Amino acid sequence: MSHVFPRNCRAEPPVAVGGEGCYLIDASGKRYFDGSGGAAVSCLGHSNERVREAIKTQVDKLAYAHTSFFTSEPAEALADHLIARAPQGIERVYFVSGGSEAVESAIKLARQYFIEIDQPERHHLIARRQSYHGNTLGALAAGGNAWRRQQFAPLLVDMSHIAPCYEYAERGEGETLEDYGQRTANELEAEILRLGPETVMAFIAEPVVGATLGAVTAAPGYFKRIREICDKYGILLILDEVMCGMGRTGYLFASEAEGIVPDIVTIAKGLGAGYQPIGAMLCAGKIYDAIRDGSGFFQHGHTYLGHPVAAAASLAVLQEFEAHDLIAQVCTRGDFLQSALERKLCQHPHIGDIRGRGLFRGIEIVADRATKVPFDPALGLAGKIKKAAFAEGLGCYPMPGARDGRNGDHILLAPPFIATEAQLSDAVDMLERAITKVLATVS
Repeated sequence: MSHVFPRNCRAEPPVAVGGEGCYLIDASGKRYFDGSGGAAVSCLGHSNERVREAIKTQVDKLAYAHTSFFTSEPAEALADHLIARAPQGIERVYFVSGGSEAVESAIKLARQYFIEIDQPERHHLIARRQSYHGNTLGALAAGGNAWRRQQFAPLLVDMSHIAPCYEYAERGEGETLEDYGQRTANELEAEILRLGPETVMAFIAEPVVGATLGAVTAAPGYFKRIREICDKYGILLILDEVMCGMGRTGYLFASEAEGIVPDIVTIAKGLGAGYQPIGAMLCAGKIYDAIRDGSGFFQHGHTYLGHPVAAAASLAVLQEFEAHDLIAQVCTRGDFLQSALERKLCQHPHIGDIRGRGLFRGIEIVADRATKVPFDPALGLAGKIKKAAFAEGLGCYPMPGARDGRNGDHILLAPPFIATEAQLSDAVDMLERAITKVLATVS
């Protein structure tokens, strides 16, 4: 009998005993194509030699040193590597152990920044409905995933949530894509004015919405308008790239696709590629300077900040990206995956939308393609498709509640950057069989 406290107490998952390239292997020897990288994590697959050697070398040299006493060579080298490639104006890196910690750090930094510059009345954070920013209480409060928030609502700080930029479900009839993007972005200005501009500290958003909406990209011009509004009212723009950053959408930093620069950006998942737990918050020089020239101390911290082994692994991951030009490959493989999904699924009567960027693709399932009406959530389609795909040998990331936290089902794919076209084709075939099998029981 297991003594592990699992995510699902009524499920008995297979035991993973090995990994080879894009595949995970269970104790029976069955191989599973890691079509979602777990949760968009395993971008290099499961047996990268450069990263494994970097971990072994660093463990032999130095395993741990607390950052209240020391910095470390791997942390310094990784920070240098990231800043050299970060959007202009981003100058400092704060290392943590994962995405939720990175978002918590960003929220706290935004608040302390305004205290340091003598604007303590700024405390409101504006986010978007149908977003996801992590599972710690601060990050969960910022997120707009109603399903994840529901039972913890009494513990969450009240935050504002405006509409997502979700054109498939929310663009008006006859409204151009660009007009829709501007209308949705302008909700930020309306909310700032409602709260009082002098009380708002930051706006947080995912450049490509991941788990909650399923690889939803913004309308053209949306984020440029968001940047303009933030600048107009002196509030910070926080971009959560925990899932969509670090090459996943074809750019090292996802904001590059939007032509904007955030004030704070959070990264994780692909940063360590699953080889070590690591995340980071990066900030503009002006924010760091305000802390340095003010109190001199960021009132925040975690035990494993800047862990040397995690930093060494992450640097090796990023070096592997460049050694094999993998981010460029994400773009071409992403186009291939989109085409393969469309070829197999676009005529399916219950596939409403196939979307995304790079190797980050979402498939939305609907009861009626013409009206875009979702299935009854009581059917539990997302979980059933996950189970059917897993039986086929495919790991994918289906989620319920895409529309409003209760209604709507989507499937998220985020395969390793190293996946071949043949492997991606096989994955699409497995997914198509799983969807067909499950939907045949409800049609």
